[in-house]
Amino acid sequence: MVEAQLRKQIMEWVGERAEANGGFLRREELLRDFQVDGERLAVIDYSRGIRNPASFSSTLSIVSAADGPYDDTESDDGLLHYAYRKGDPWSGDNSKLRRAMETGMPLILFRKEMPNIYTPVFPVYVVDDEPQNRQFLIALDESFTFLRDPRHLTQPQREYALRLAKQRLHQPAFRTRVLVAYDTRCTICELKHGALLDAAHIVPDGHELGAPTVTNGLALCKIHHAAYDQNMLGVTPDHEVRIAFQLLEEIDGPMLKHGLQEMHGRQLSLPRRRPDRPDRDHLAWRYELFCAAGESTRVSR
Repeated sequence: MVEAQLRKQIMEWVGERAEANGGFLRREELLRDFQVDGERLAVIDYSRGIRNPASFSSTLSIVSAADGPYDDTESDDGLLHYAYRKGDPWSGDNSKLRRAMETGMPLILFRKEMPNIYTPVFPVYVVDDEPQNRQFLIALDESFTFLRDPRHLTQPQREYALRLAKQRLHQPAFRTRVLVAYDTRCTICELKHGALLDAAHIVPDGHELGAPTVTNGLALCKIHHAAYDQNMLGVTPDHEVRIAFQLLEEIDGPMLKHGLQEMHGRQLSLPRRRPDRPDRDHLAWRYELFCAAGESTRVSR
């Protein structure tokens, strides 16, 4: 199979498997589960942060981990700065990354959120080589491959790169960390299908307190996430679910009855690790908004 076609097939498989899980893959899946023509092909390397299959002319995937052996960091330009592998900068793994830059071949970036858990981000592109700093620059959009000098972005280009980093790096990473903390189940109804689960912010993203941390998140199925965002559903600081008064009075079929009304008074299923449990002050702040919205609705009626 032609390398470009196989690369596309691998990316499709990674995307499908990650979405089924809830946005992430486990190490054993990436090492053992992908097959081509009946042969297993590892999607990440067993021990290194870069995967260069022998039959590939350029790198297939890279791993970015804050606690890893290499200094892989995001900067204020919205690009990933990926350090050279040790040794000769012009051969081995480094030469295959350089080849990806020369051909514009897409790669998969795996963010290692915690041991054995990876959030995939793809396609990403090697857009520059900095021998003086022993690093490559990785962009999240193909448009950066056409820039004359990705190291010196204009202000609009920088703003675009930072928006991409938030959308394609930080938000998926937040979802992974929250769903893993909640054992990939809705904290309210305990639905366990990862593809139907979201990570909901308690204090909204964009608010000064709305950090993308596990303690500011709740694992919610999509209907409960939507209800939470619309203040149709609230959560007390003591982890008890409240359904808006007007919904409790409605009669509108089994989804409303079983999906929302019967959740009233239910206790959240919390993460096993206490450090992962929702911040009480954040819950209180959000519950005040829910109560205020309910009072406004009652007055308007």
